[in-house]
Amino acid sequence: MGSRNHTSVSDFLLLGFSEHPEQQPLLFGLFLGMYLVTVLGNLLIILAIGSDQHLHTPMYFFLANLSFVDTCFSCTIVPNLLVNIHTKHHTISHTGCLMQMYFFMALTILDDFLLAVMAYDRYVAICLPLHYTMIMCPQRCWLLVAVPWLCSHLLAFSLTLLMSQFSFCASHSIPHFFCDIPPLLKLACSDTRIFQVTMLTEAVPSGMIPLTCVVVSYAHIIHTILRVPSAGGKHKVFSTCGSHLSVVTLFYGTLFLVYFQPSSSYSADTGMVVSVIYTMVTPMLNPFIYSLRNRDMKGALWRLFGWGKYSTQ
Repeated sequence: MGSRNHTSVSDFLLLGFSEHPEQQPLLFGLFLGMYLVTVLGNLLIILAIGSDQHLHTPMYFFLANLSFVDTCFSCTIVPNLLVNIHTKHHTISHTGCLMQMYFFMALTILDDFLLAVMAYDRYVAICLPLHYTMIMCPQRCWLLVAVPWLCSHLLAFSLTLLMSQFSFCASHSIPHFFCDIPPLLKLACSDTRIFQVTMLTEAVPSGMIPLTCVVVSYAHIIHTILRVPSAGGKHKVFSTCGSHLSVVTLFYGTLFLVYFQPSSSYSADTGMVVSVIYTMVTPMLNPFIYSLRNRDMKGALWRLFGWGKYSTQ
């Protein structure tokens, strides 16, 4: 480490997919289409929930927050990537890189918390239905959203502050399409042990606790469902929870592949492919998963566009 050149960084070079210039037009069209579907789909969910009194319930309140976070999440990464591909100008300032990393971490952690809150909401609705109104009162719903917003930004700020103190080696080329933590750690000439210990420490409240909450909530839900005598009742509950479980599995699965491995074994190519899934694919699929399998959401969308009455019977 001592023999490597240290330098203050003014700009980074996001290599991204630049090694395949013949694929740039295809990638630009693909990512632009995914971005537009993500933003429009999530905004439609927010508008539908806000405009329909039938959807002013805790479950849809949390879903609207998740859609807003997914929209912000996509806007943090994809526009800069599209500009880089279109202009073939791949530089990003040191400050811009840190800001992108900060918002990426904050919104990722917030997604973790919101998925856990939504799992808890389903647990109360299915396992404790008689107490649902009392437990999920408006004040508690606001608290269950406000605390994750605060915690996610505090956790992201602490890591960004540590990263801002690093000096970087002669090469400022990041083999990624955004300023992610693993490739930045690869470039750092400073001692990164404090950062890595802090990141692992923060992984407990920001990752393991929400994931445990999801697993425990759905374990209770499945146990309760299996005791339902009616096959139709089981199907309805499984249909409601299945969409949430599919989102949770895809989101956590890809995050574990990238962040829960030693930095020495990090692969740039694998990291980029997996990152496309949780930065673009998951936010794009959420509107379809939560709306196409939900009659209330489909009815609200029909009424939003004034396409006549939609029967929920």
